[in-house]
Amino acid sequence: MGPELRHLRYLIAVAEHGNFTRAAEELRISQPTLSQQVKQLERVVGAQLLDRSGRGVRLTDAGDAYVHYARRALRDLAAADRAVVDVADLSRGTLRLATTPTFTAYLVGPLVQELHTSHPGITLQLREMTQDRIEACLLADEIDLGIAFEGPHPAGITAHALFTETLSLVVTAHAPQAATREPVPVSRLAEQHLALLSDDFATRGHIDSYFAAHHVEPPVAVEANSIQALTEIVRRTPLLATVLPDAVTDDHPHLTPVALDPPLPARRVALLRRDSAYRSAAARAFTRLASRVVRDRGYTPA
Repeated sequence: MGPELRHLRYLIAVAEHGNFTRAAEELRISQPTLSQQVKQLERVVGAQLLDRSGRGVRLTDAGDAYVHYARRALRDLAAADRAVVDVADLSRGTLRLATTPTFTAYLVGPLVQELHTSHPGITLQLREMTQDRIEACLLADEIDLGIAFEGPHPAGITAHALFTETLSLVVTAHAPQAATREPVPVSRLAEQHLALLSDDFATRGHIDSYFAAHHVEPPVAVEANSIQALTEIVRRTPLLATVLPDAVTDDHPHLTPVALDPPLPARRVALLRRDSAYRSAAARAFTRLASRVVRDRGYTPA
């Protein structure tokens, strides 16, 4: 008799934890049962898969090779389950979507609104994470699609271009810069107090690189890990400005984007997916819907 799915899950759990006790707790079975099941798998396979001789537990060479294919088998079976319940008429289904943080401020809302209006039977599982984590989750089949920036991407990731994101100085609608609408020379930012995203955002690195390239060190009065916090701070504090994607101001009439001279380098936004992933009806519909939403909102074509 060949190995069963539970055997694969048990082995992977022990390999990930390096410990039978913690793996058993996660699986909610007893440690003796887990140990017995893994030994049963080793007898079926005909090789020792775990090295139990040290303080912890680690995969043998044979175990490492076996786990590689076990993970792939479980991913494929999960995709098969989704394919069975996938309904082409979109009356039901699930879409697993991840985005990098800045898109939550201006793009996620319109996309979800359109998805729910057009296909109310689709359940959306939305996660916010860094771009490298999105790519890792796509390769591990933990998500269906990701919204991030164009490459380079790891092998196995395909990018569908959506639009070009531009960044500007963002000020309250009552600020002097908003009245003139003239591009602000980057040199003038040396005297402009800013409220910026914290350095755990990729966007902050993009902004800092721009400042460094033009030898400008603006005084940073506020650092925040929330775009909503920045927009509220700038709205209430006319002497402060921020640097954000222009599109953030679309739904904030109290904020105005002001171009910088020279402009910040633009970034191409893309919908990412895994090359070999099963493309559900929901994922295909969302891809079409996303292209339509960015076009209707007037975002610069990619």
